Amino acid sequence: MMKICLAVIASLVACAAAAQEYPSREIRAICNYAAGSGADLIVRFYSDQLSRLAGKPVIVENKPGAQGMVANDFVAKSRPDGLTILITPVSSTVSLAPSLFKQLSYDPAKDFTPVTSIATVSFTIAVDAKKPIKSVPELVAHLKSQPKQGFYGAQSNAGNISGELFKAMAGLSTTYVPYKANPSALADLLGGQLDFIAFDSTWTLGQQKNGFVRILAVTTARRSAAMPDVPTMQELGFKDYDMTPWWGVLVPAGTPRPIVEKLAAWFNQITNSEEGRQFLARAAFDPFPGTPESMARLMSTDFERWARYAKMAKIEPQ
Repeated sequence: MMKICLAVIASLVACAAAAQEYPSREIRAICNYAAGSGADLIVRFYSDQLSRLAGKPVIVENKPGAQGMVANDFVAKSRPDGLTILITPVSSTVSLAPSLFKQLSYDPAKDFTPVTSIATVSFTIAVDAKKPIKSVPELVAHLKSQPKQGFYGAQSNAGNISGELFKAMAGLSTTYVPYKANPSALADLLGGQLDFIAFDSTWTLGQQKNGFVRILAVTTARRSAAMPDVPTMQELGFKDYDMTPWWGVLVPAGTPRPIVEKLAAWFNQITNSEEGRQFLARAAFDPFPGTPESMARLMSTDFERWARYAKMAKIEPQ
């Protein structure tokens, strides 16, 4: 018994020491999507703020591909020392993963430790601003007049689900075109290869301000504070349409609890700061701070919720 107690005490002391020394060197913040995307913007903001609090550089590494799975796999298999973190739309890159792929190289429910939630964000249905399409009903009519009912682009799981739910509810057979980078999708939209895009409001709001796109609707149940004049899909007659992705921070499973708590405190400090709130507002995000426990509960319910979305959108695992 004495040996067991000594072992437990030694383990606790080691964890406490690890937390005090953390971070011992630079932290790598992994982003599921390409540089310049809406996702990249939020990862870089939080990474910059985290570097100030941690006193060490936080280096952003973009690992796009396979609907976010490339980055997820990398982090899941990294050392559990808190020096590799994943800042990601957890709902659509982790909770949705089992509904997208028949086989995964990691276990999304077991291979990560939740740190904290950060924010929620709406997605948008947007068209080329030069086109005369000014509402979702006009877009539906336009698509139904096109050969094979046209094409739409998305760069993320949430964008894919948003577009597929729209198609299913509107009775469309529009073809989905996946993209790895936002500029490529924008170029194809403006070039006429795409009829609409389903992208996060962080990016499309900026493109609308630049005169490139026209946002027709948001995917959340409530209107976005950043776009109060843009209707929700529910308001336009798409009953029960509610796509509200949320962002959070994950580390590899087995990361010492004191390090997880230290990271959670830092990220919540960033989210609750005046600078953080202003950034989130500009980027069309709503603050959503939490704890490791609240994030774990949310993830456990999200697997079922996003599986239901995938079923509604008639997405078959590949």
